[in-house]
Amino acid sequence: MAAFKKIGILTSGGDCAGLNAVIRAATEAATGRGWTVLGLRNGHLGLLATPPDVVDLTTDVVRADLLRAGGTMLGTTTTGDPFAFPDADGRRRDRSGEVIAAIKSLGLEALIVIGGDGSMRVFDRLLTPAGIPWVGVPKTIDNDVPGTDYAVGFFTAVEVVGEALDRLSSTAASHRRIMVLEVMGRDSGFIALFGGVAGGADVILMPEFDYDLDAVATHVRRITHNRPGPVLVVAAEGIKRPVGDGKEGSSIGAAIAVGLQTRTGFDARCTVLGHLQRGGSPAVFDRLLASTFGVHAVELLAAGASRCMTAWHGGTAVDVPMEGVVTGPRFVNAGNDLVRAAKSIGTYVGESV
Repeated sequence: MAAFKKIGILTSGGDCAGLNAVIRAATEAATGRGWTVLGLRNGHLGLLATPPDVVDLTTDVVRADLLRAGGTMLGTTTTGDPFAFPDADGRRRDRSGEVIAAIKSLGLEALIVIGGDGSMRVFDRLLTPAGIPWVGVPKTIDNDVPGTDYAVGFFTAVEVVGEALDRLSSTAASHRRIMVLEVMGRDSGFIALFGGVAGGADVILMPEFDYDLDAVATHVRRITHNRPGPVLVVAAEGIKRPVGDGKEGSSIGAAIAVGLQTRTGFDARCTVLGHLQRGGSPAVFDRLLASTFGVHAVELLAAGASRCMTAWHGGTAVDVPMEGVVTGPRFVNAGNDLVRAAKSIGTYVGESV
């Protein structure tokens, strides 16, 4: 058993709902063991500040209302790789040693890193050679962190997509239009898949699977009996752009709308959700997941574990070794239960599935 006196918690990478719930749970669990907890502001950037930008985390600071708050009270960053940090003159230099020195100067004996797969790779490279114990907590709206069924923030983003489709459905029916909803998902299509199935989409386009816009148009005409009718299309931002459709610089969703309108003769419109998927109060499941992960991370440190990540497998919080996490993003595969379900209920999901 590890008898820590002082640990640090930070959030890194893109923001999402549920981060504050992790911070709250981990702080409560750690202070309950008599540990002192420091919050490190703005990910590794706070450790590069002089003096390091930190805040004491106590039970008074992480009040119960923090559970409901979106974003992260500690701030986060997606820029400034500590191994190639940009200077004012545009050059890049390795400042990783400064990060480690700051951690040691603060008297921190272990870290809890709340981040996505990219953040896990960076901090594994930072902390492991320095011999600093650490545990990762997966968070990302993309749900593409390897080793876990779900990451904190994903289900809130899915709720936003589902609600958007509910609202678009009524206007699509009123005007007999094709409504294209562009959602986040640069490399992985989990948001598009889960949100599209939950929202009754007729077409779901994901980065993992090739699609043919002529085939999509044929599908649209078939389900509308070749007459203008309400159609819902979900397109992840990372899908390949259709050749020759849409104005240069337009969003991928807008290009899909133009392509379908051209091919079907039906009126089509595009809505881009963008950062709406990241913000707002976390969904109930994200609060549960975040709370479980925060406590479990502390339990792992207390048990002497390190270089591992909390994970959700089959309804249970477990830990997975970091070797299986830092391999790169996770993708939707053709055998996914929701992919098969979508196909079975008549949804177009691509040409290669």
